Amino acid sequence: MKTNNMYTKVFSYALSIKSLLLCCLILMGFQAPVQAQNDSIQYTKPSWYFGVAAAANFNYYQGSTQKVNDELTVPTTFHNGNGIGVFLAPLIEYRPAKSHWGVMLQAGFDNRNGKFKEVVTPCNCPEDLTAAVSYVTVEPSIRFAPFKSNLYLYAGPRFAFNLSKSFTYQLGLNPAIPNQLPNAPVTGDFSNIVANLLSVQIGAGYDIHLTSKDSKTQFVLSPFVSFHPYFGQDPRNIETWNVTTLRVGSALKIGTGHRIKKVVKAEVIEPTKIVAIVEPEVKFYVDAQKIIPQVTNVREVFPIGNYVYFDLGSTEIPSRYVLLKKDQVKEFRQDQVELTTPQNFSGRSSRQMQVYYNVLNIMGDRMVKSPNSTIIMIGSSEQGPKDGREMAESTKRYLVDVFGIDPKRIAVEGRYKPLIASVQLGGTVDLVMLKEGDRRVTIESKSPELLMEFYSGTNAMRPVEIVSGQVAPPDSYVFINATGGTEAYTSWSLEFRDEQGTVQNFGPYTQDKISIPGNSVLGTRPEGDYKVSLIGITKSGKVLRKETTAHLVNWAPATVNEATRFSVIYEFNRSKTIKLYEKYINDVVVPKIPINGTVVIHGHADITGSDAHNLKLSLDRANDVKEIMLNSLKKSGRTDVKFEVAGYGEDLAKAPFDNKYPEERYYNRTVIIDILPKQ
Repeated sequence: MKTNNMYTKVFSYALSIKSLLLCCLILMGFQAPVQAQNDSIQYTKPSWYFGVAAAANFNYYQGSTQKVNDELTVPTTFHNGNGIGVFLAPLIEYRPAKSHWGVMLQAGFDNRNGKFKEVVTPCNCPEDLTAAVSYVTVEPSIRFAPFKSNLYLYAGPRFAFNLSKSFTYQLGLNPAIPNQLPNAPVTGDFSNIVANLLSVQIGAGYDIHLTSKDSKTQFVLSPFVSFHPYFGQDPRNIETWNVTTLRVGSALKIGTGHRIKKVVKAEVIEPTKIVAIVEPEVKFYVDAQKIIPQVTNVREVFPIGNYVYFDLGSTEIPSRYVLLKKDQVKEFRQDQVELTTPQNFSGRSSRQMQVYYNVLNIMGDRMVKSPNSTIIMIGSSEQGPKDGREMAESTKRYLVDVFGIDPKRIAVEGRYKPLIASVQLGGTVDLVMLKEGDRRVTIESKSPELLMEFYSGTNAMRPVEIVSGQVAPPDSYVFINATGGTEAYTSWSLEFRDEQGTVQNFGPYTQDKISIPGNSVLGTRPEGDYKVSLIGITKSGKVLRKETTAHLVNWAPATVNEATRFSVIYEFNRSKTIKLYEKYINDVVVPKIPINGTVVIHGHADITGSDAHNLKLSLDRANDVKEIMLNSLKKSGRTDVKFEVAGYGEDLAKAPFDNKYPEERYYNRTVIIDILPKQ
């Protein structure tokens, strides 16, 4: 009954929020015509906002509890659990219009409900424990908006005063004993509940203006997310039960500005390219940069790992892999796989990941061309060899059904872990990502036409060569600056007039700076002179015009320099290559270095583990490759090569790939070698 009461409360609060939102929308409807009648009146931005916040608390229980209260100690200790609660609170916010900083205060109902994971008692009876714990919370925060943008960050303490502390305990029946009467659930209150808690909370939000920024009354909708770590959130003063909460919700805020007097200044026209329009003040100029016709193509030897990763709980090949139909096989070319777009694809370096997601098609194509070759598919699953074998059977079935490979050429096995596993005994950090990395099918073979030996005991597929194409450089764009245009104009547009009087129009725009591709103006012309006019409409309806001139040059692909890129993939938490990989660097990579060339070596790591560890690991990997190359050059008597070495750790801004999927994390455990010709 307590659980039903909780849902009744949640439903009631949800109706209250919906009613409040409806009232705000009605007020906005009345506000719109009033604003239209006072279009010439301007108001300051509000400094004070009042409103209400509503959110869902995703509660995560850790630690253990066994003594529920003085009357009830359960047979078996409960440990982790989770649940969803409701957060409802009015709020006050103060943020001066010209400051990055502000303060916030929320005070209201904070529910930390949850259910512990089911355990089994010594009598082989399952037992369940549900906690209905809620608080009155007071949360003052410091607010910071980077660059005065709509995005804001906040942090502060949380003062919580216990409101409810009830529980429901259910002891199940031994399934081996028939005809038992069910046990009645036991309800009551937890003992030793801490009445007052002091903890911390950090979060981020984004302000979405529902009304014009020029309106007197401002309605702002602010989605937000906050994190409440377990520090200070032990509900009881006995045992070790603690609560960590992720809060996701939205706040509706209302603020009122003050009317300001509008000062009108006389128009001043300066006889220069940059003309200041004093009513309102806007600086306008065109920046058509000089194009430097120098581009470098990169010819990359891209390694193909011999793994097919499976989603947790599934034995089907994930949809992010490119799976062909039987009639598409004859059109498949492994040197063009980067042109195939996979489903549900996510990745920073899209061409390379598209190559990897064709790994089964590359294998099928090579087996068709080498009819005597054989492979072994070894599935590794945390659920056991049977599940791993089913994963291997999925990959085999695809090669047999689509590419027509004789099933006798493909052996399958299943095991708990791969030979080189990421999950280690006793490990607790990043377990989900590590389990995703170990849930895979490894492709092994002794047929050299299929695979290149990668290290002892396992094999990797022969690499695929990719050549990047040229793209228009940033300096081929025309940059238009209308500094102050956002405040001065409701909108503005551009007019380009060439030497023959032909006019082209662009816009309208509402921001201060925009860019236009040069070929959008020039078309097929190599270059041309233009008179550029900015036409702005002020909030009072006045049309202002400003002119300048610009010489535009069209971009065309230039004669390029070519660089070569190789990648060395490392296994999880390893910083040393093996002898066969060292042979690959000595025999394949080093001979590609031209006289007086430069070798740029960048080491990377995936996001599992600490930042400091990954930074050191990536630099150790880069130096490992450099040492192998130096020894090889020394044996050849060469001292003309310049090296640049860096380790970037798990730096997301420099990582070659994202870290969402295990394939991407696998490729981020890499050292990238760029071989550049003499400059």
